[in-house]
Amino acid sequence: MSVICVSFHINNPYIGDNIGLSMKILLTLIMCSSVESICLPPHPWPQLFNDKYDCLQFGYQESYRKLEAIGRKDVNEHGIYIKFDCQPSNII
Repeated sequence: MSVICVSFHINNPYIGDNIGLSMKILLTLIMCSSVESICLPPHPWPQLFNDKYDCLQFGYQESYRKLEAIGRKDVNEHGIYIKFDCQPSNII
């Protein structure tokens, strides 16, 4: 009897590329207040990204745009900050 051993490299976030699939990355933005110690529910960005680098770049740019739109007064008064995350999407 022979045994075939197959190993998968789970730490490879783009394992789907090896079998012809391409993983997309989901950006999630979360606006918080350090004064109130609360965060709004996460806001998933409608556009998926091709890789983590593009997602992170866009996340920083969009966070900056949101802070500009909110304005210095409200950001300082309410301790507003924006955090975000880029994770592989389960939608391929």
